[in-house]
Amino acid sequence: MSLPNLFLADLPPEAALTPQLVQEACVAIKRNRANWLLHRSTQELVELLAYAAERWLQPEYGLRRLALSLAPDETGFGMATLARGLDTFFKQLTVENLNALLIQDLGDSRRLDEFCAPPGELRQGRLAHARGPELLVHFAAGNLPNSALFSLALGVLTKSAQFVKLSRSGSVIPRLWAHTLADLEPKLGSCLELATWAGGNDSLESMILSQAECVTIHGSNETIASLVPRIPAGCRLVPYGHRLSFGFIGADQLSTYQSQKTAARAATDVTAWNQLGCLSPHLFYVEERGVVTPEGWADQLAQALAERERSEPRGELPTDIAAELAGRRSLHELRGARHAATREEAVTVPRGAFFDGPQGATRVWASPESTAWTVVYEEDPRFRVSCLNRFVYVKPCRDLADALRQAEVVRGQVSTVGTAVSESRLTELAPLLARWGVSRICPLGRMQEPPPGWRHDGRPALADLVTWTDWETV
Repeated sequence: MSLPNLFLADLPPEAALTPQLVQEACVAIKRNRANWLLHRSTQELVELLAYAAERWLQPEYGLRRLALSLAPDETGFGMATLARGLDTFFKQLTVENLNALLIQDLGDSRRLDEFCAPPGELRQGRLAHARGPELLVHFAAGNLPNSALFSLALGVLTKSAQFVKLSRSGSVIPRLWAHTLADLEPKLGSCLELATWAGGNDSLESMILSQAECVTIHGSNETIASLVPRIPAGCRLVPYGHRLSFGFIGADQLSTYQSQKTAARAATDVTAWNQLGCLSPHLFYVEERGVVTPEGWADQLAQALAERERSEPRGELPTDIAAELAGRRSLHELRGARHAATREEAVTVPRGAFFDGPQGATRVWASPESTAWTVVYEEDPRFRVSCLNRFVYVKPCRDLADALRQAEVVRGQVSTVGTAVSESRLTELAPLLARWGVSRICPLGRMQEPPPGWRHDGRPALADLVTWTDWETV
């Protein structure tokens, strides 16, 4: 299947991008936005986005098939992982969910079209109109495509011209999503531009920043820090830097039967996007005093990951990343051997600070003859950051307060906590997580499935992009 060269990202790799070419593209999409997009009804755009999402849910849709064909080589994700991730994302992009987002963030779904207000503001004689940026620039992350897909959707809702700087390791799927929008509505396509270049190209980046009214950045803290000094005064910055997540399993969910279901849901979170997103769990804290012990639950999680690997293989990794996984696994296996040997009063055991500390028992479960998945159980409850790609820790805790004390080292960096506790108990625990600084709490098994209305990093996704005009009528 061949694609027309609608965007700079469609040009062959040898085509050279210049600041002048980028500037001309920015001028063109801003002009097209003024002529066509600015006066479109928000509801028409909501329906267009929802219909585009429906097409991506159809297995035979050509651009979806092309994405599943090309993206595994570019991203390293297996085809089954990609298919599940795309289905999860596009199932959420519905008319109902998008309207709920508009009402949640703006108070009224018509506020990007006209002056209006919810009843409370009307009684005060107040109306308001929200305006999206003339040019919205996105710096997209390369680890997984969802943030770029959703950023494009938000820009359509705000009726903005959009320029997306794509990562070379994750350009295929966002580019094909933009082609879907352009195919359904060519005039909308004329308000979009996408391009790919190696990060750190000061001349190209400075040019698009000079044209932008608002900039979103999804990436590492280092990427954000490198771009911030070059953002012009008056240009709004919406940064999304490094975050991590973990899970908490309560003792009330550790009956013999229920614990297996909980482990299966945890395996869903670990395998989704190969654990590479900010919403992916690095570890699971498992409460003591359940029928199944934390170590026993780790064994169940290992079984669930082995089963998931058969139906949804992880995919090949670059040699250096595979070596890091193998090395980390080997260290923990040696530590486990040290503890086992100590219990058996052996004389010859591994020595050194890594092995001799007060960590307690260690046990490792791992995929045979590959690095496809690894579960490390440690009695030491201190938070440990995973090396990802289906490598996860399980640690015991007395209760949630104890788990949060152990996770204090990453306080302020945590995006999501996936929970498996009874509903009545979660009502008591949720305020504790909120006060600690967690920006999202969700059921285990849905950590990588946020609805469009979720407040990314605790901020409103749509409201962060708009500028308001208030009208006091009395």
